[in-house]
Amino acid sequence: MTVKTALIGYGYAGRVIHAPLIRAAEGLELAAIVSSRPQDVHADIPTVKVTDFDAVLEDASIDAVVIATPNDLHAPQAHAALEAGKHVVIDKPFALNVPEAEDLIRHAKRNDRLLSVFHSRRWDSNNLTLSALRPRLGTLYQVGLRYDRWRPTVRDRWRERKGPGSGIWFDLGSHLVDQSLSQFGWPDWISADIAGQRPGAQTDDYFHVVLGYGPLRVILHSSMMTSQPGACIEAQGTTGSFVKYGIDPQEDQLKALIVPGSDGWGADPVAATFTPTDGDTVGAIEQVTATPGNYLGYYEQLARAIADGGENPVPAEDALKVMRILALGFESAMKGHRLPCRM
Repeated sequence: MTVKTALIGYGYAGRVIHAPLIRAAEGLELAAIVSSRPQDVHADIPTVKVTDFDAVLEDASIDAVVIATPNDLHAPQAHAALEAGKHVVIDKPFALNVPEAEDLIRHAKRNDRLLSVFHSRRWDSNNLTLSALRPRLGTLYQVGLRYDRWRPTVRDRWRERKGPGSGIWFDLGSHLVDQSLSQFGWPDWISADIAGQRPGAQTDDYFHVVLGYGPLRVILHSSMMTSQPGACIEAQGTTGSFVKYGIDPQEDQLKALIVPGSDGWGADPVAATFTPTDGDTVGAIEQVTATPGNYLGYYEQLARAIADGGENPVPAEDALKVMRILALGFESAMKGHRLPCRM
C-alpha cells in the first residue's frame, strides 16, 4: 500500500523539509499540497496538485495529512482532518498547550486514526551518535544540548512576533526537550531561565533550562545572540566524555536540493570526540565519525505504521510529554525557581 499524503502549508518547513522527505520516503506519495501560492509550489514540483484544505478533507483518496502551518493552526486543522478520517502528522510543537494536545489524542483514539508529531531531531546525527556512544560513557552525570545562532536582528515573521506558540522555547526548545525525554525519560524537576534579549524582541529568543534526573543534570540552551557557538552536544560520564561541535547537516542538504536518501545523505563531516577515563586517569582523545542523520527514517516508519500497523515513529503521547515540559519551563521562568515535574 502506498500512503497518499497531503501537505498542509508550503512555508519554509513545508517547502524545505516536509515536501522533499515525503517525496523521497518509500511507501508515501505526495498527492496534494495546500497553499495559497500555487505558483511557488509548481516552481518546485510542477506536477503536484495544489488545492485547498476543505478539498483535501473531502478527497477520499487522501490517507494522511501533514500539517506544517503556524503553531496556532495545528490543533484546529488536526481536529478537522481526524474528523474527516485522515491519519495526521503535526509539525512540532504538537499544539499551543497541554489541554489542546490532550484533546487531539482523545479525538484520534475516538476515530481510530494514527496521530504522530514530527520530532525529527531524534534522527539528528548528534543524537544518534550519543545513542551509539552511551555504552562507553558509563553513568552519565552531565549532558548539554544546545542550539546557538547569530541572529541579532528581529525579523518580521510569526515565530518572532508576540503571540501564542511563538518564541524559541516552543521552536528549538521542543527539539531539545524531546531529545532529552527520548534519551533519559521523565525528569524529576526543571529550572528555567527564558527571556527576550535582542533589541525589539517581542518574544523569547534565549533559554537556559536544567532538567534534573537524580544526580544527572541535562542542560538545554539556546540563544540568538551567539556568534561563536559552543558544542551542540556534550555528555560527561564515569568512563568517558563525548563532545560534538557542528549541527546536523540534513537541513542544509535539503536547502541545497540534495535528495534525501541519496549518497552521502546525513553524513556529518565534523567528527565527534570521545575521551576515555579510568578512575582518576584521563585517556587520549579519540576522533569518532558521527552517525549519519536520517530524517527520512521518520517518514518511512510512518508509512509502515499506516499501511501495516507498524510502530508510530513519534506517538502523540510522547509529544504530549514535551508539551508538559514546555509549559513547566515557562512556569519555572515566571516564578523564578525550580519546579517538580509531576505527570
